[in-house]
Amino acid sequence: MTTTAEPQKTDVEQAVRDVARRAKVAGRVLGRATRATKDAALHTMADALVAAADEIVAANALDLEAGRAGGMSPGLLDRLALTTARVGAIADALRELAGLPDPVGEVVRGSTLPNGIRLRQVRVPMGVVGMIYEARPNVTVDAAGLALKSGNAAILRGGSAALHSNTVIVEVLRGALEKVGLPADAVQSIDAFGRPGAVALMHARGLVDLLVPRGGADLIQTVVRESSVPVVETGVGNCHVYVDAGADPAMALPIVLNSKTQRVGVCNAAETLLVHGDAVDAFLPAALRALHDAGVTLHVDDRTAAVAREAAGGVPTVPATEEDWATEYLSLDLAVRVVDSLDDAIEHILRWSSGHTEAIVTADLASAERFTTELDSAVVAVNASTRFTDGGQFGLGAEIGISTQKMHARGPMGLAELTTTVWHVLGDGHVRP
Repeated sequence: MTTTAEPQKTDVEQAVRDVARRAKVAGRVLGRATRATKDAALHTMADALVAAADEIVAANALDLEAGRAGGMSPGLLDRLALTTARVGAIADALRELAGLPDPVGEVVRGSTLPNGIRLRQVRVPMGVVGMIYEARPNVTVDAAGLALKSGNAAILRGGSAALHSNTVIVEVLRGALEKVGLPADAVQSIDAFGRPGAVALMHARGLVDLLVPRGGADLIQTVVRESSVPVVETGVGNCHVYVDAGADPAMALPIVLNSKTQRVGVCNAAETLLVHGDAVDAFLPAALRALHDAGVTLHVDDRTAAVAREAAGGVPTVPATEEDWATEYLSLDLAVRVVDSLDDAIEHILRWSSGHTEAIVTADLASAERFTTELDSAVVAVNASTRFTDGGQFGLGAEIGISTQKMHARGPMGLAELTTTVWHVLGDGHVRP
């Protein structure tokens, strides 16, 4: 009789698996922690971040310097940047999490069978949640806080671009956990192991219960393609705003500007503007001028180019290509197209959208209903900016990502989305006949 030996693990693979084993042990402690203990930890973590703000910002300055030297785009630099105020806002998000209901133990549904057996479906933690992300030190805190509140241990791979920032942040969070008697290994980083560490995390099936990638399309698709650990796919944000026929220009213009320019390096920023032909005269010239004045480079179809030249007073534009319709710019760039109908707008979005967020500006209830029912994106907004697709804005606290898949979780992922369920079968000596 022969046996097949387990393949020899590399030093990095073994090290990451050791991290995951420690996380597994820590996760069991968190899984039985009371809400009071978890909330106290969140407040302690928030206070520790504020106390260490100068150290965190100094470390972040090193990351920003390296990013500029490496040619990082302004949008990504903004996403990477931390200030004392931003550290304070991140800490406040942890305090807001502490104020939210604890999902662990929630009874999702229950019933009593005719034979007297009582059934309850109850929320429980996933166990160990891995995060692979890039250039977003705020995600380090968000992920740790959400994992803690939902009873999970977190393993974080934040990438080289934020290495100095994340190293300090993780140490601060681990120290805060120890202060309240929780295991420091509830929050661990594998950044020291580089890309091989990320690959090892993807393959730690049985030790890691859920993996969430958050970043650009290449990163997300690599994790989805290569991972043997269950993955929740968070999508890139090729988001659209459609201005319908008869839309109020006074409403539409602020929505478009906010969707595009309020913060450009984020996944819920608009990347394409579609305008119904009947709304062109009342809306588009002023919109093109306002977008140009805000510093936006306009990638346009022929009809929009004509409006820019003539009615908008010579606003400069760039001819749009097929690639523009598919692009998540994460910059002050916007693709603009005039469409003949709501049907054309829906068809355009169905073809090019990444399934993240779409918005319609309309005064027509039937148009709004068709837009919300016929599109296949995680979030569909009516007369509101795409920038509201956010866990904090939705009242979920911080978010661990925005899921564009259809299984388990969709849209902003908050506390409930980091739990699974278990069925409790409560009998009194019952046996099956």
